Amino acid sequence: MKYLVVTLGCKVNTYESEALKTLFDEKGYQQVNEGESPDVIVVNTCSVTSTSDQKCRQKIRGLIRSYPQAIMVVMGCFAQMASESIKDIEGVNIIVGTNNRHLIPKLVDDFKKNHKQINIVESGNRQVPYEALEVSSYYENTRAFLKIQDGCDNFCSYCIIPFARGKMRSRPKEQVLEEVKKLLDHGFKEIVLTGIHTAGYGRDLENYRFVDLIKDILKDKRLKRLRISSIEESEIDDDFINLLRDNDVLARHLHIPLQAGSDGVLKRMNRKYNKEQYLAKINKIYEAIPDIAITTDIIVGFPGETEEEFLSTMEFARTCHFAKIHVFPFSSRAGTVASKMPNQIPGDIKKERVRRLISLSNKLENEYQSKFIGKPLSVIFEEFDEATKMYKGHSSNYLLVYHESDENLHNVMLDVIYKKLDSVKK
Repeated sequence: MKYLVVTLGCKVNTYESEALKTLFDEKGYQQVNEGESPDVIVVNTCSVTSTSDQKCRQKIRGLIRSYPQAIMVVMGCFAQMASESIKDIEGVNIIVGTNNRHLIPKLVDDFKKNHKQINIVESGNRQVPYEALEVSSYYENTRAFLKIQDGCDNFCSYCIIPFARGKMRSRPKEQVLEEVKKLLDHGFKEIVLTGIHTAGYGRDLENYRFVDLIKDILKDKRLKRLRISSIEESEIDDDFINLLRDNDVLARHLHIPLQAGSDGVLKRMNRKYNKEQYLAKINKIYEAIPDIAITTDIIVGFPGETEEEFLSTMEFARTCHFAKIHVFPFSSRAGTVASKMPNQIPGDIKKERVRRLISLSNKLENEYQSKFIGKPLSVIFEEFDEATKMYKGHSSNYLLVYHESDENLHNVMLDVIYKKLDSVKK
């Protein structure tokens, strides 16, 4: 039996897809790529915006047309939120939401026997236990993602994920540490901690916090770099900052979502901080680790966002000296509070504001990169780039670095002098 897993969406979906591949491999299935006539197709879906839903539908229908003989499995957030509409798509055989994904290989066997559509999505239930999925190797990446928690209780007004993923729940630390050991046994040098609300880890545990988990992971000296996919301002305390300052294995890069630089917009978003709190926290980080890269997410065109509020966001982003801004135009998602808010922003205004903020992001990114020209950076090289005939990888502070070498640098950690990317031959 040949299988194909198609992943849409976030790093958590990437992890869960890799875990599913491990389960299929253990049953003797063979992984194939698109175009290689799979017997089973799994589409791991995203539902973060209405656009995401549409892309998932298109991908599912397209794969059914291309491989009508294959067993079609749809899993993930879109499956969780829209199982009733997905089951009516002709050619969909198995529907699994954001729980019980470990059962998929068995469900494939059941469908082969009975040829009846299977739908095991549990709708409207946020009280689900943590589902233990495990990855021991990756097919494409040199850095390994490690999922440590699931779910979210923040209920930002624009976000459907708390309903799709359920309550915040932490993975048992024993499972996390065992998977760290396996990944290091497989030769990985960098691990990225990820989750739906990654640094919320430990809120549901007794006397064990996110920072405690990091300390335990760092005890294995084979680990060369530990990166955190995202962390909220409220989860950064003095213990965390001190640990980051004192341990070089922790990546000098934090992604701290801002979403808006206007207190009015933040309040309408139901974010749990204001500008003053956010700025005080990142200034504290800069004071402890001056060269750290802080990146962020900002949503543009949130309902009711005035030109004045947008300019406030632009000015605040400059004040924060971000190394990069990931810019997202607001996309109304049915079922969220924000979708029903008045004063929805026209598309042309959102587009123009996105352009201005991306322009600022490019300027800030260039300013940050320029600080390191001529300085040594420790880089883990990921792949050989055919276009430049150089190896490329990322530094601890997530700068992309190219380096010429006659030796194979794949998964090698090396100190190199950083030069302007413009000087790299294309």
